[in-house]
Amino acid sequence: MAILTGSCRFGLWHVHVAWQDDLVYRVRFARDGIAGSVPEEILRYCAGRPADLSSLRSVATEGDTTFAKIYRAVRAIPCGETLTYGEVARIVGTAPRAVGAAMARNPTPIVVPCHRVVAKTGMGGFSPDLAIKETLLDMERRGDVCTPEKRGVNR
Repeated sequence: MAILTGSCRFGLWHVHVAWQDDLVYRVRFARDGIAGSVPEEILRYCAGRPADLSSLRSVATEGDTTFAKIYRAVRAIPCGETLTYGEVARIVGTAPRAVGAAMARNPTPIVVPCHRVVAKTGMGGFSPDLAIKETLLDMERRGDVCTPEKRGVNR
């Protein structure tokens, strides 16, 4: 089966997704949309409806690299909650800078919810626009997208 690509809206942004079955290869935010389908759970999440993102896998979590371990730890952060770069680093046994580097290179944001990783003194970064991170966290904290049976779980 071929890798599918498509996009859906998230506010003023489009979320581009490359995927096959339940495996997501790439997610990125862009100003322009592209034709094609997007996994149902990402569509639901971006529309602000309850979604079970744990049903999707990410290529980023595969393997035994430090980044893969970081991405797995980030997937375990409950929906609507946050951890600091330092807290994730302690879980994985690495440095906060390594966590920051992994978040900056995350190929599948939303599936690996890097928006849930914040700085000790503030939001931290998010590319391409920090407002996206703030909107994602606000949506989760209101409980809009966390499924009741999966609230606090995104593994």
